[in-house]
Amino acid sequence: MAYMGKVGAVLAVFLVAGATGWKGYRYFGTTAMPTCTIEGIEQGETYGHNVMTRIKGYDVYKVSSLSLELDGKPIRTVTIGKKVGELTFTLPIDQLTDGEHSITASVTGAGYHNRKATTTVSFTVDRMPLEIAFIKNGVDAKVYQGKTFHVQFRANKELFKASAKLFSKEYPCFLESNRAFIYECYIPVECEEAPESYGLAIEAVDRAGHKATLESAVKVLPFPFKKQVLNIPADKIKIENEQHLTEKDLEDQLEKLATHSPHKKLWQGPFITPIEIKDQKQITTEYGVIRATQERGLCQHKALDMYASPKSVVWAPQEGIVVLKNRFAHSGNTIVIDHGWGVFTLLFHLDTFAPIELGETIKKGKPVGTLGKTGYATGYHVHWEMRVGNVAVDPLEWTKQNF
Repeated sequence: MAYMGKVGAVLAVFLVAGATGWKGYRYFGTTAMPTCTIEGIEQGETYGHNVMTRIKGYDVYKVSSLSLELDGKPIRTVTIGKKVGELTFTLPIDQLTDGEHSITASVTGAGYHNRKATTTVSFTVDRMPLEIAFIKNGVDAKVYQGKTFHVQFRANKELFKASAKLFSKEYPCFLESNRAFIYECYIPVECEEAPESYGLAIEAVDRAGHKATLESAVKVLPFPFKKQVLNIPADKIKIENEQHLTEKDLEDQLEKLATHSPHKKLWQGPFITPIEIKDQKQITTEYGVIRATQERGLCQHKALDMYASPKSVVWAPQEGIVVLKNRFAHSGNTIVIDHGWGVFTLLFHLDTFAPIELGETIKKGKPVGTLGKTGYATGYHVHWEMRVGNVAVDPLEWTKQNF
C-alpha cells in the first residue's frame, strides 16, 4: 500500500507539472493572433435607429479584455479572463449626428505577448424623416386604355427602393435625376382595362429604413378602338405553323426576357417609327384595332402595322440591347430590343435581318432588317409592338412624349 501511495504521488506530481507546463507554453509560446468580430452592424450601411451590437473575441490562451470605441473615443472596456468573450452594446444612433461614423472593437490576449486584434466598421447615420411628393401625373390623373401611365415623384433623399401599385400589380420606380432625387415609373394600361377609377399607391423606403407612402386616384378613360377584318390564306398559315416556332414559344421567351431587363434607362428622348412615315395612310392598322380573323376570331391588334416600299430598311426606334432574333410562325422574322426597365420593342414580319448579334447594343436609327411579309402577313409591312412590363402599349405615344 505504501508503494502504491508513492506511485500515486509521483503521478500527481507529473500531472501537475505537465498541466503547468502546457499552461506555461500557452502563456509564453502562443503566437496566434486573437480574433475579433462585430455583429449587428454592417460595413457601409445606413441606420436611423439604435442598433443592438455584439462584440466577440477569442484567444488561444485567454482573452484579457474587450474594448469598444465610437468615432475614435473609448466608450467601454470589460475584463474577460476566458478564451471566449462577448460584449453586448446598444449603438446610440439617436444620439449621433447624421453622417459618417465608425465603431472599433479590440480584443487583447492575456498571454505573455499581449497580442491585440482590432476590427472597425464604418456606417452612416440618417435620422431625417423620409418625405415624398407627386410632381407629375400623381393627383387625380387620367389615362386612356392602351396607353402608358407615367408617374413621377420627388424625394428629399436617395431611396433604397420604391414601387407603384396600380391595377393590383406592383411596378418598380427608379431614379430619373440624381440632382433632384426625382423618381419615376412606367405603368402599362391594358386595352381591356375597365374604364373606371383605380387607386394608385407609391411606397418608398430610404437606406435607413424610413418609409413613406403616397396615394391618389387614376381614372382610366375609354378609347374608341376601330374594327377590322383580316383574312390570311389558309395555306400560308399551314406552312408557317409547320416550319417555324409557335406564338407560345415567343411569348415564353418574352416573359423570361421581361424578368431580366436591366434596371436602368437605356433610352434618351422620344422614340422614332421604325420606318419613315411620310403619309398617315402608311399606318394600315392602328394600335388597339379590334380584328376578326379566321385564325383567332375577335382579338385586339396591340401594335402598329406600317408599310413602305418592299424590302426597304427597318431601323431601331430607340437605343437598347438586341435580346431576340429568330423566326416564328405568326410573327415571321422577329427582332426584340430591350430598352431597360422592362420597356421592349418588337418588330415582326422582316424579310431579312441586318448583321446584328444577340447582346449587341444598338443605337436609335440603326438598321435591324428589311420590310417583309414573313409569318402571318398578307403584304409587305412591319408590325411595331411596344411592351412595358410585358404588356403591349401604344407605340405611337412614345414618339410624341419624352418619357
